[in-house]
Amino acid sequence: MEKESGSFETLTKKEKMKIVSLSGSPRANVGKKDAVQLRRKGQIPCVLYGGKEQVHFHADVRAFRHIIYTPDVCFVDIDLNGKKTKAMLQEAQFHKVNDSLLHVDFLEIVEGKAVIIAIPVKLQGQPEGVKAGGRLILSHRKVKVKGPAEKIPAFLELNIEKLNIGQSISFGEVKIDGCELLGAADSAIVSVNVTRAVEEEVKPAAATDAAAPAADGAAKADAKDAPKADAKAADAKKPDAKK
Repeated sequence: MEKESGSFETLTKKEKMKIVSLSGSPRANVGKKDAVQLRRKGQIPCVLYGGKEQVHFHADVRAFRHIIYTPDVCFVDIDLNGKKTKAMLQEAQFHKVNDSLLHVDFLEIVEGKAVIIAIPVKLQGQPEGVKAGGRLILSHRKVKVKGPAEKIPAFLELNIEKLNIGQSISFGEVKIDGCELLGAADSAIVSVNVTRAVEEEVKPAAATDAAAPAADGAAKADAKDAPKADAKAADAKKPDAKK
């Protein structure tokens, strides 16, 4: 893929991560039987770790609508009996058959400690390559970012208007202030690939261009051989001196 060095060094927009509130209650008992009873009551077993100690609690299943069932990424302000803790979603477990939510893990955000979180990629503009018949390929719908929680943006927005056919934006070309984008530097996040229709248009054009020099060469060869042919014809018309 061709590159346009320096064109994608900064984000076109940077929005702070939104914070969603979640109220819960500490679990009196921890175990499989207790977890089953909680789910029957519409409560989801959770665990909060990453701080001084692990905290087991449960929360209403409806409270996860804006945390899990959304394309957006957020931080979570967990309120347990008045004690608030800032955290981020680490893992959610679902039932293998009915896909219902079973368990949620949260990672406590500690001030001054870097966190790793996957944020969505949003594209801005229509690439020049797509207008020319190319195909837009988004290889990574989410990218992992490492840094202080307050520095991590809600999403990664890339302006792709200047991308032509055969060009891409790779991890190494994108910089996020105060954070590190995790991924192979030469791995493409988004690219514009050539399509079969474009290839078919290029091939006849190339064949025409190749045929033109060949035709010119043939014409020159005919012109070069023409005097020789005329000379032979003149010799054939001369009378035989021996007769």
